Amino acid sequence: MAKKPKTIITCAVTGAIHTPTMSDGLPYTYDDIAQQAVDAAEAGASILHLHARDNQTGAPSVDVGDFAPFLPRIKQATDAVVNISTGGSLTLSIQDRITPAKTFSPEMCSMNMGSMNFSFHPLAGKYDDWKFDWERDYVANSDGNIFRNTFRDIKEAADTLAPHDIKFEHECYDVGHLYNLKFCMDIGLFKAPIFIQFIFGILGGIGPEVDNLIFMKRTADRLFGDDYRWSVLGAGGAQMPLATTASQMGGNVRVGLEDSLFISRGQLAQSNAEQVRKIRGIVEGLGCEVATPDEAREILGLKGGDKVGF
Repeated sequence: MAKKPKTIITCAVTGAIHTPTMSDGLPYTYDDIAQQAVDAAEAGASILHLHARDNQTGAPSVDVGDFAPFLPRIKQATDAVVNISTGGSLTLSIQDRITPAKTFSPEMCSMNMGSMNFSFHPLAGKYDDWKFDWERDYVANSDGNIFRNTFRDIKEAADTLAPHDIKFEHECYDVGHLYNLKFCMDIGLFKAPIFIQFIFGILGGIGPEVDNLIFMKRTADRLFGDDYRWSVLGAGGAQMPLATTASQMGGNVRVGLEDSLFISRGQLAQSNAEQVRKIRGIVEGLGCEVATPDEAREILGLKGGDKVGF
């Protein structure tokens, strides 16, 4: 009987969707991002997907000055793979959004594989009082935003970051993004093995049903054969159910307060580590082993933590 592949756990620590009002557990200061990232790694996450925030207000930021205070602390305290977002803003250009990755040369960074409506405006109606003045309008006005990643944007990011030997987490929010990725591979922008993050449950993307996961996986099998590795991100209440299903299908998983603020229905998670511990317990309880950072590096073909720029 073939041995099951080890499961890579990614933890998305803070993101750029949720705001400080929504959960006291959401880290936004440099100290809290660093500490929660380290705690998540100690709990079993081998990859840490990182955004930056303004240290005073918690507003999402792509300023390298907001990454610099916590990246070295994470590297010194853990061997986890650091993955820097090239998202981070629904309004800034690709040049602005890739600057942190270009500056710090991490082992991995995320890459949305297409432009899309990307909204979380319904959350604005759930809160009457906000901790910071920027939050309400930021959330409410997301219904007017398009997350832009054109083919030209994707090529610019790939070409600019190619000298850094960075592996992309190709974020695919719908089936068309898989075909975009296949086209980009055909023209030589990305090399196998690629790493695909199937994303379900974002308003503007494919819904969080198991049928959709199976469809996306079959499509990727047809397009990429053995040349890809994959993981699943279920937003909100879909986080744990879809992660559990993915782990039993031979895939990898992503959790974290970027993707869901909850640990169970109606109960806010106290930390990222709490979510990591929960999914690790589920994965191991169902007979899978969790990958270490070095095993994740081998599975994904990463350059190594000694080759980053922080």
